[in-house]
Amino acid sequence: MKKNAYLGLFVVILILAVLPKFLPNNFYLDLAIRMCINAVIVLGLNLLIGFAGQISLGHAGFIGIGAYASAILPTHFGWHPVLAMAAAALLTAFIAAIVAKPIFKLKGHYLAMATLGLGIIINIIVRNEASLTGGPDGMPVPALSIGQFEFDSEKQWYWLFAVLLVFSTWASLNLIDSPFGRALRALHGSEIAAQVAGVNIIRYKVSIFVISAVFASIMGSLTAHYVGFVTPNIADFFHSIELVTMVVIGGMASIYGSLLGAVLLTALPQALSSFEGWETVIFGCVLMGCMIFMPRGLVPTLANRFNKGA
Repeated sequence: MKKNAYLGLFVVILILAVLPKFLPNNFYLDLAIRMCINAVIVLGLNLLIGFAGQISLGHAGFIGIGAYASAILPTHFGWHPVLAMAAAALLTAFIAAIVAKPIFKLKGHYLAMATLGLGIIINIIVRNEASLTGGPDGMPVPALSIGQFEFDSEKQWYWLFAVLLVFSTWASLNLIDSPFGRALRALHGSEIAAQVAGVNIIRYKVSIFVISAVFASIMGSLTAHYVGFVTPNIADFFHSIELVTMVVIGGMASIYGSLLGAVLLTALPQALSSFEGWETVIFGCVLMGCMIFMPRGLVPTLANRFNKGA
C-alpha cells in the first residue's frame, strides 16, 4: 500500500478506538454500529461499481440471503449460528457466480435492470415463503455465540464491527493495489483495451461480483444477529439504492470515500429527524447539492482541491 493509504488506515483505527469514549449513550453507539455495517457493505459495492465499473441495483438481496440464512438455519434446522453464517456466505457466492456470467454480458441500463431484477426476486422469495421466513412480518434471529462467549452488549457488537471494518478496509486497499485491482481499473477504463492487454473480462467481472456479494452476505448475517429480528425490508429495492447512493456521494473508486459516504448517509436521517415533515426534502436537497457541486464524490473532489491548493 502507498504511504497515504497507511496514514488513512491509521486514522480510521484511531477514530474507531476513541469513538466509544465520546458517545453519551447506547443510541449513539447503535448509530456507530450501523455506520460500520454500512461502511463494510459499501466497501464491497464500491469495488464493483467504482473500480470495476459494473452497476448493481439489487445488492440488498445478498444482504437478505445472509440475514435470512442466519435466521432460518439455526431456528428451523438447529445449525450453529457461525456455521449458518458460513453457509450463507457460500450460498451467496454460488448464486452470485451462477448469475454473474449471463448478467455481465449486458451493459449500461440493461445491466442495471438485470441486477435490479435479481434483487427483486430475492425479496419476493423471502416475503412469500412465510413457513420459513415469517413472510412480511419477519422472524426472530437467535443470539450469536462463539464457544461459550455470547455477544449480548452494544459495546461487544461495536468492537466486532469495528474490527471487521478495519480488516475490510485493509483488505480492499491491498486488493486494489494488487494485479487483480489493476485489472479491475483497466476493465473500468476500457473493456476492449483491457481484453487486448490480456485481461479475462468475464472472469474479473464475476470474481469482483462474488467478492462484493460475500461482503454483503456476511454483514447481513451479523446485522440479523445484532438486531435479533429480520424482515424483508433488509432486502428491498430502496435499501439497494441507499447503498449505491453512499458509493456515489462518498466517491466512486475511493476506499475512504466508501467509508465517508456510509457514515454521512447513515447519520444524516438521524440529524434531520427534528425537521418533522421536511427531513426527506432536506435530505434530497443535500444529495442534489453534492451531485451538482461535487460530481466525483466528496473524497475525490476534496482531495483534488487540496492537491491543487498545495
